[in-house]
Amino acid sequence: MTLKKATILAIDDDTDVLTAVRLLLKSEVKEMITEKNPENIPSLLSKHAFDLILLDMNFNASINTGNEGIYWLKRIKELKPDIAVIMITAYGDIDLAVRSLKEGASDFVVKPWHNEKLITTIEDLLGGVGKGKSFSNAKNADQKIIGTELLGASEPMQDIFFKIEKIAPTDANILILGENGTGKDLVARAIHERSLRAAKPFVKVDVGALTETLFESELFGHKKGAFTDAKEDRVGRFESAEDGTLFLDEIGNISLAQQAKLLSVLQNRQVTRLGSNTPVPINIRLVCATNLPFQELANEQRFRKDLIYRINTVEITLPPLRKRTEDIVMLARHFAKVYAEKYLKPPVEFDAEALQKLQRYHFPGNVRELQYTIERAIIMSDKNELTGRDLIFSPIESAPTMEVEEKTDLNLSSIEKTTILQVIEKHNGNITKAAKELGLTRTALYRRLSKYDI
Repeated sequence: MTLKKATILAIDDDTDVLTAVRLLLKSEVKEMITEKNPENIPSLLSKHAFDLILLDMNFNASINTGNEGIYWLKRIKELKPDIAVIMITAYGDIDLAVRSLKEGASDFVVKPWHNEKLITTIEDLLGGVGKGKSFSNAKNADQKIIGTELLGASEPMQDIFFKIEKIAPTDANILILGENGTGKDLVARAIHERSLRAAKPFVKVDVGALTETLFESELFGHKKGAFTDAKEDRVGRFESAEDGTLFLDEIGNISLAQQAKLLSVLQNRQVTRLGSNTPVPINIRLVCATNLPFQELANEQRFRKDLIYRINTVEITLPPLRKRTEDIVMLARHFAKVYAEKYLKPPVEFDAEALQKLQRYHFPGNVRELQYTIERAIIMSDKNELTGRDLIFSPIESAPTMEVEEKTDLNLSSIEKTTILQVIEKHNGNITKAAKELGLTRTALYRRLSKYDI
C-alpha cells in the first residue's frame, strides 16, 4: 500500500489538530477524513475502508477518563483488527502511549510533530515496515549509543528505547531519574544523538559537584576581573551548548539559591555573565538527571516545584539492574568483549557457574558495578572462559550487607557514626549537603561530629 492510494481517518477533539493533519495529508493521500467525536468511530468504520487511523490519546468525554485513547483503540481493534493505528499524544502522556503499543497500536507520535516525521511514519506502516518493529532493530543499527552502549532486551528497557525514539526529535526538556550506575548519562547522550540538534554541541555539567562560588561562573560565564581569579573572559556552559543540548547531571544536589538562579535563566532564556550587565540569549535543549526519587524532589524544602515543572516536560525513569535481570548476561558478554579487546586478551565466554553467579547477585551498584566486575575479571584472568571464582563483586557495595549478615558491630552508635562518615565522604566534606541528606541541621550534624570525635 502506498500513501497515494491510502484512505486515512484522523480523530481528535482539537479542531486545530484536525485542520493541520488535513492540510498536511490531503494532497498526499487518496482520501483524508477527519472526525472530532470519537463516538462516531463505529459508524465511520462501517462506511469506509480505512487503511490507517490517527487517534488522539485524550478526549474531553468522560469515558474511562485519562485513558480514552486506549479505550477507543481497543474498540477499533475489536471492529477492524487489521487497521494500523497511530496514537497522537502530548509530552505528558508518553507512558500511556507506550502502553498503547502493547494494546495494539502500531506507533505513536508526540505533538507538536514534525511533518516529515509524521509522513515517514505513515509511509512505513502502510508499506509494512513499522509492524512489529523493535527499537533495536536494523533500522537503528547505525546509532552511536543505542545498541552499542545502552543495551537491553527486557521490557523496561524496550519502553525506555521507545520513549527516547519519540521524545528525542522534539525540544522537550527531559528529566532522567534512576539510581547511580543505571546509565542516565547514556540516555542523555542518546536523546541528543537522535535529536534535530545532533550536529551541535552536547555539553555535560555535574552541577552537584559545583560549589556555590563556582556555580554561576561555570554555568553562566564571567568577564575578566569579575572576581579575583577571573583573568580573562570565559563563556559559560549555557553559551557553550548553544543550538545543542545541555546535560545537567545530579540536578537534585544543588541548593535552593542555585535553583533560583537556574530557574531565572530558564524562564528568561538568557544568561548574564558575572561582571556584566548584558544578557545573552540562549537556545539550548535541556536534559537533567538525578539519583533522587521523585518524591524527594517534590519536597519543597529541598527542591523548588516551579523548577521541577521547567525541567520535567517529560520524565524517564531508568530501572535498576535488579529489575531487569534478563539483561545481565547480555551486558556481561558485551563488557567482556569490550575489555578483552582493550587489554589485548583472547575472546572469553562464561561458564554455567559464572552465569548463575551473575544472575543471582543483586547489583546494588547497577550496570556500573557489573561493568567494573567484568573488567576486573578480564584483567586478572588469562583463560578463554570465566568461572564463578573469577567474578569478584565490589567490596564497596557488598560491605554493608556483609556486616549485617555477620551481625558484627551493630550497635546504634556505630551505625550512626558509619553513616555520617559515608555521607560526608560522598559529598567531599561539604557539611551543608551532608546535613541535608541526613535530614539534620548543620548544628545538629556538628554536635554529632563532636560526639563521635570525627
